[in-house]
Parts: sequence; C-alpha cells; structure tokens
Amino acid sequence: MDSGAIRRRFALGAAVLAASGALAFTAAGTAQAGSAGGCAGREVKTLPFKTGITHVYKRNGYVCAVTVARNPGAVQTMSVSVQARGSRPVVDKGRYRHHAGPVTVLAGHRCVWIKGAVGRHSTDSGWILC
Repeated sequence: MDSGAIRRRFALGAAVLAASGALAFTAAGTAQAGSAGGCAGREVKTLPFKTGITHVYKRNGYVCAVTVARNPGAVQTMSVSVQARGSRPVVDKGRYRHHAGPVTVLAGHRCVWIKGAVGRHSTDSGWILC
C-alpha cells in the first residue's frame, strides 16, 4: 500500500470518527430535550386539555409530572400535582410563562393521581399506574 492510500484511509477513518462523535452529542441533546421540563424516565401518560398538556413520566418507582401551556409566552396561572395513594400531593402552583413543575413522588407500586391546570382549564387522571 502506498503512502497516498494510507493517508486516504486515515482521513476516511478520522471523518467517520468525527461524524459519529457529532451524532452522539446530537442524540444526547435530543433525548434530554424530549423530556418535558426535566422529568426523568419514560413518558407513560399524557393528559391533554384545552389550554395545556400534562405529561407523566415514570422511572424506578418515581412518578414525575409537568404541565405545559399550549400557548406559552404570556404569564398565566399554572399548576401540576402528583399524589401517591396514602400520601399528600406534591404541588407546584404559580404564574409561569411555559410550564409548571416538574413535581416528583416516590410511588413504588402505589396508584397516583395527577392534576394539571393552565388558566381556567384543568385535567385530572383519577387513580392511575396501579
């Protein structure tokens, strides 16, 4: 093999390595961005309503929820709560531009009740994930 062929193979290998590294960074950023508002785990339920959507995630016995406004930008009253059966609800309520939450509880194998609201409209799940 002559030195020109070696240089071409080296350049091709370096290009493939650089492309795979860039792809890895892009994939990691996409995975994090897909998680609404910072909840870990996989999305197990969405609760859409007129002015927003409440996303529910579960990971290792923890349940997390975040409520996202359908029309973000203007400051408006928003809330999200997660209650494991037999415990008090964990609530985030305030005036936000984009989302309320995340709120997380250790549910284990207990049922949870999720509530979300944006403005005057709201949703609740009833007991789920039992």
